[in-house]
Amino acid sequence: TLLLSNMSTTTIAAPKMSSTPAPAPLSKPIVFATSGMGGMLGWVLVHPANTVAVRMNLSSMQGKKFSFAGMIRENGLMSVYDGLAAGVWRQVFYASSRFGLFETCRDKLHEIRGKTDFAGRVGVGAVTGATAAMISCPMEVATVRMSNDATLPADQRRNYKGVADVVKRIYVEEGAAAFWRGSTPFAQRAALVGVFQVATLDQFKEMYAHYLNQKKNSVPNVFCAAMTSGLIYSIATMPLEAAKNRMANQKPDPKTGKLPYTGTLQLMRAVSANEGFLALYNGFLPYYMRC
Repeated sequence: TLLLSNMSTTTIAAPKMSSTPAPAPLSKPIVFATSGMGGMLGWVLVHPANTVAVRMNLSSMQGKKFSFAGMIRENGLMSVYDGLAAGVWRQVFYASSRFGLFETCRDKLHEIRGKTDFAGRVGVGAVTGATAAMISCPMEVATVRMSNDATLPADQRRNYKGVADVVKRIYVEEGAAAFWRGSTPFAQRAALVGVFQVATLDQFKEMYAHYLNQKKNSVPNVFCAAMTSGLIYSIATMPLEAAKNRMANQKPDPKTGKLPYTGTLQLMRAVSANEGFLALYNGFLPYYMRC
């Protein structure tokens, strides 16, 4: 998604001597709508990788070892599309608000300050990314639960029938607050998207142009830079992704009625102590493929 979003927003400079007037900028409603549509189409492609990442990540939480072959044998190949509808709805809220708010806030900041510099883009990217995560968190919770439900023991499955059923049952059975379980690490991770896209992507473009003699912003240059930037982003944010998945999927303890995880740092300490720190990186490869 980092590669697709970068290629879709890469600007090609117009010839200096051209008398053709510059095209009018897109209206903000169109920016929001096209961002959402692009996110939805992109998610259809990456959803299987997300499903595998979620299942690998949550397997140790369920006290078992993940096996891709075992998953296919037990649930079938098409199970990688479990939760697709929720994932697409997630993009309706996340992608549209993330890119739409970024352009809106960036342009407003430019009006106020008279410039758009590196620090401004980083700050706007972080704030709008976190805001988009909070807006879309209910659908993120639905996506995680629906993607992983088939891997749970039969007596622990929620057996959701669809997105509407997820929304209804979470509200009735757990309360509205359950829609935002995992919202803190989700927002923290989303904030880092903007930071990494601005802070590392262009640097890698320059590096590959210099050392590999690539033309900057060419397809090979964008591809190499996006894959490298995505790798660093994935390494840095995988623990936050793991925290978000566990908090979104958790159930109250049957004896105490309390949730096992209450915050990002508390979760990371608990997982590191009980399962080892590297358990937070279960599912890293499909997570990187998704990014």
